[in-house]
Amino acid sequence: MTWLVAAVPAVVPTESTQQAFGYPTLFLLVLAGALVPVIPTGALVSSAAVVAFHQTAPFSLALVFLTSSLAAFLGDAALYWLGRRGMGSKNGSRWLEAIRSRAPEDKLDQAQEKLAGHGVAVLVLSRLIPAGRIPVMLACLMAKWPLRRFARGNLPACLAWAVTYQVIGILGGSLFSEPWEGVLAAIGLTLLISAVPSVWRRVRGTRAA
Repeated sequence: MTWLVAAVPAVVPTESTQQAFGYPTLFLLVLAGALVPVIPTGALVSSAAVVAFHQTAPFSLALVFLTSSLAAFLGDAALYWLGRRGMGSKNGSRWLEAIRSRAPEDKLDQAQEKLAGHGVAVLVLSRLIPAGRIPVMLACLMAKWPLRRFARGNLPACLAWAVTYQVIGILGGSLFSEPWEGVLAAIGLTLLISAVPSVWRRVRGTRAA
C-alpha cells in the first residue's frame, strides 16, 4: 500500500500539466467559436478564469486573458477574410452565407446605421452584446472595409470582450471555495446574459402586438 500512496501524486495532474493542456485547448475552442458562432466562447473564457483564479501558479489569469483575446481576434480576422473572399466571388462562399444567415434584416439595418454614424466604436460594442458581432461584421463587409481597418477596430473589441467574461469568471470563482461551483455559476451567468436580448425582443414583440 505504501507504493500506491506514493504513486498517487504522480498520477494526479499538476497545475503545470493542466496549464499545458488547458491554454491550447482554450485557444482552439475560442478560435473555432469565432469561426463557427455556435460555441459559447464567453462561457469558456469565464470557466477558464474560474480555474485560473483558484490556481497558485503566477500569471494564470493573465494567460487566460491573452489566450482568449488572441484567439478571438484571429478567429474574427479569419472569418472576415473569408467573408471578403465570398463578397468578391460570383458564387459567394459558405462562410459568407453563414454570416448572412445569422444577421436578420432588422439587425443588419441597425448595424449599418450605427456603423455609418459611430464607426469603430460599434465594433467594440458588438463584441460585448450577445448576438451583436455577426450583424456588425456583415455591415463592415457590405461597407467594403478592408481587412486592416476591420482588424484595427476589432482588436480593442476582443480585448474588452475577454476582460468582461474574465471578470464574470473571477466573480464566480470568488463566491465559491470549489472551482467546479464557480464554473457552474459562471456558465449560468453567461448563458443568462446571452438570453437577455432574445427575451427582450419577445417582450417588445408581445407589447407591439
